[in-house]
Amino acid sequence: MQKNMRFVLVLMSCCVLGIICLQLYWNYRSYKTVTKNFKTEVNQALNNAINSEMEWRRNQMVQQVKTWLADTSLFTIDCDIKNRDSNTVFTLQDTHPRFLEDTSRRTKFFKIGIGKFTQKLKKITPEAKAIFINHFAERVFKEDIKDGTIYYYTQGLGDSINVMMNASRANLQQLSKYLKQELKQRDISSPFTINKTIKDHKNLFISDKINASLRRPFEKEWVQIMLENPNTFYFREMKWIIITSLLLIGITIFSFIYTIKTLFKQQKLVLVKDQFISNMTHEFHTPLSSIQVTTEALERFSLNPETQKQYLDIIKQQAQKLNNLTNQILQNAKLETLGIVVHEDIDLVGLLNELTEEFGQRTDIDLSFSHQNLNAALIKGSRIDLKNALSNLLDNAYKYNFNFPKEIRIVLSHKNNCYQIRISDNGMGISPEFRDKIFEPFFRINTTNTHDVKGYGLGLSYVKKIMVLHKATITVSNNGTKGSIFTIEFRS
Repeated sequence: MQKNMRFVLVLMSCCVLGIICLQLYWNYRSYKTVTKNFKTEVNQALNNAINSEMEWRRNQMVQQVKTWLADTSLFTIDCDIKNRDSNTVFTLQDTHPRFLEDTSRRTKFFKIGIGKFTQKLKKITPEAKAIFINHFAERVFKEDIKDGTIYYYTQGLGDSINVMMNASRANLQQLSKYLKQELKQRDISSPFTINKTIKDHKNLFISDKINASLRRPFEKEWVQIMLENPNTFYFREMKWIIITSLLLIGITIFSFIYTIKTLFKQQKLVLVKDQFISNMTHEFHTPLSSIQVTTEALERFSLNPETQKQYLDIIKQQAQKLNNLTNQILQNAKLETLGIVVHEDIDLVGLLNELTEEFGQRTDIDLSFSHQNLNAALIKGSRIDLKNALSNLLDNAYKYNFNFPKEIRIVLSHKNNCYQIRISDNGMGISPEFRDKIFEPFFRINTTNTHDVKGYGLGLSYVKKIMVLHKATITVSNNGTKGSIFTIEFRS
């Protein structure tokens, strides 16, 4: 049994430890994954937001170029079909060249054909001019500046674009708008700060530096963001999963402890049962053997009437002992299954006086009862069961006392709205480690003197049950250097 118990405990311990380790490992891997993804997603969101903001600035430039091209005081737009395919070719030049050499029509024209434009025009029209401006700004110019390069289509247009590009800086307000959208798509709701220069901050996360210059990689305009620490994000976003995981670990540990306690309790009950069976076998065997031997003597031998009477008294005495034993067992069984009805009015003064008279008749006992001038102490209960319980306490105080005389003091008092009964003796006393266990069924203190006294470990268990049913408490303490004090309190 002990080996099986150890094996079960080791197996259960390994299983519980495995479950806890798996949960902790899963939480650790989840933490690593979430924090790593958080950093990656934030950097990706910033990169996408900067690209969106740069696209926004390019669109602003496209609109500006359209405005310039539409101004005839700045640029002249024309077209002709003087080419081998006779297709319409558009030309762009400065209206007022800045340098004398720019007046050479042979070298300073920007020419372009539009594939989808099928009309053959020898001279520009307003509609054709609008088509050229849109095509040039949206297709040619916008594509050319994506790699940060400036093309001088004409000297004046190139200079204007160069100035515009050099003046362009990241619009933090517009960038913040795009960044919020990107973070929202990634389920990141953390507040952030955008800055071009951020120093290290231990409690916050700082993103990678990303170049926001339209002329990258030739020029640098670094942008970073600062937001909550990944650890804070993890615990905020995963708090319910963490709580659930910890709750599962707690339930596992609680179940393990509860199971271990149950196993130990079962083992203890098995040991108590074995001890009880051993004790009961002995207790039944002794009187039965006496009855058998005495009966056989009556059958075999012709005895005089006086001897017959002695033998019959032995049979009667042993039968009474068996009857008392079975009654005690039945009383405990009755309490477990049926309980008792506690509706009688009981006068504790009268009940204790009655018990004092019954026990006081013994010659080796010094028994006294005092009640502090209480005329009556009424409670609700079952008089027979309460008397049996108190009788058990007095009987124990008598049996487990090897002094002469055997002193037993009963004191009834009323204080704090409670009736209190104190039964003290000068017997062998009860060690502190046994004071809770003595009320358990079949428990007996394992000392030589104790087992010299006949008993089954049911008396105090019965007393405890009776007191609980009467809504009373019972405790035990030392009576100075010798003996014990049992204290019972009834709520009045």
